[in-house]
Amino acid sequence: MADTSFPARSSVLAPSAGEVVVGLLGAAAVSIAVNALIALVAGKFVPAGTERMGLAFAEYAPATVIGVLLGTLGWYLVRRSARDPRRVLRVLVPVVVVLSWIPDLGILAGGAAVANSVALIAMHTVVAAATVPVLSRVLPLPAR
Repeated sequence: MADTSFPARSSVLAPSAGEVVVGLLGAAAVSIAVNALIALVAGKFVPAGTERMGLAFAEYAPATVIGVLLGTLGWYLVRRSARDPRRVLRVLVPVVVVLSWIPDLGILAGGAAVANSVALIAMHTVVAAATVPVLSRVLPLPAR
């Protein structure tokens, strides 16, 4: 009887463009969905009359897609040029996520509600948490 199971993906095989696109669309969709929930919950805690920054769908959805794409570009460049991309990304990803919080803390310093700022920090973290596993699958790092 013939074996009809699919072979496991090898990190040697180059991903197809379709796999990359579907993976990135999935990461963006999951990120947007979770960010919508964060915005909804945060909106309940932002005092009436206080401006809500970045919590409208028209603001966070495009920013989420841009974040996924910029993260992918960074992953690709590190994967292509670093001697040990796994080690570089292990440091770079958390550093970039923390740096992405600077504007969120800036709006807090500018008078935004704490819930607004915390929501934006959570949104940035969600984008990374959804994108990194997808990238490790569709743009795998070379084996050591």
